[in-house]
Order: sequence, then C-alpha cells, then structure tokens
Amino acid sequence: MAARNSYDELDVAQRPRVERLCRLLLEDPAEAQDVAQEVLMKLFQAQQTRPETTTWNRWVTRVTVNACRDRRRSAWWRRFRSDDSVLREDDLISPAAGPEDAAMAGEVRRRVWAAFRGLSRRQQEVFALRHVEDLSTTDVAETLGMSEGSAKRHLFRAVHRLRLALGGAS
Repeated sequence: MAARNSYDELDVAQRPRVERLCRLLLEDPAEAQDVAQEVLMKLFQAQQTRPETTTWNRWVTRVTVNACRDRRRSAWWRRFRSDDSVLREDDLISPAAGPEDAAMAGEVRRRVWAAFRGLSRRQQEVFALRHVEDLSTTDVAETLGMSEGSAKRHLFRAVHRLRLALGGAS
C-alpha cells in the first residue's frame, strides 16, 4: 500500500507538468491528453519497479518530451493529423478572469501561440523547458541530450524569434 500512496503523490506532483508540457509540444489537445496519459502510465510502471527513485522530475520531463517527439514522428501522426487543428485559447483562460480581461488577453494569447508555433520543434522544447518548466540551461541540455552550448543557441534563437514576432526589442 505504501507504493500505491507513493504513486498517488507522484501523480499529483507530476500530472500538471506532464499535461502542460504535452500541451505545449503538441498542437492537438486530444493528442496532448493521450500522450500525457501514456507518460503517466509509464510513471506508474517505473514507480512500481523502482520505488526508491527520488529524482522523478528529470525522468518525467525526458519521458514526456520523448513521447511527444514519438507521437509527432509516428506514421499515424503524419497520415491522419488534421492541419486545421487549432489551439483553443479559451481553454487557457483563468476561471478568475473577468470578461474584459479575457477579451483583452485574447489577441495577445493568439499572437504568442502563433509565434511559439512558428519556432522549430527543438526551439519549442528548449524554450518550454527553460521558461515554462524553469529548468537551468544545463538541465535542459541534459534532458534533451544536447550540449549546453547547443541548448543556449536554441534558446537564444527562440527568444529572438519570439521577440521579433511579438514586436519587441531584438
């Protein structure tokens, strides 16, 4: 029963991160939810075989990124993925936001998402891990299996492209 409680704690701690990363890295909300469930099942299986592991954050992040990559590369994804699947910004509105706040933020959200989707997949991954998951550049590089210099270049290019797309200073 201790392993079950331990998994429940892991699930509560990791589920929001997994769902957020999947949602950022996959455009289709249904695909993101499917991949998040797959990752959480892998977490359950790993926790059952290695309950003594205490450093789950990096493991979960790596598995999530790899699962999203696998989904994008799969033949099913390429063959049946609908190009007209659009991010619904309304899904991201805080329930506490009033109608005026929601209306004012709508255009900004659309511009941010369009700019983010304009980045290369690698830039999206690096940006999301660094600025959304708040990993250090070293941790981003280790998680994605690249050199720290490469992670820094991807991050610099992502930030630069986002600034340009959003009309900020370069």
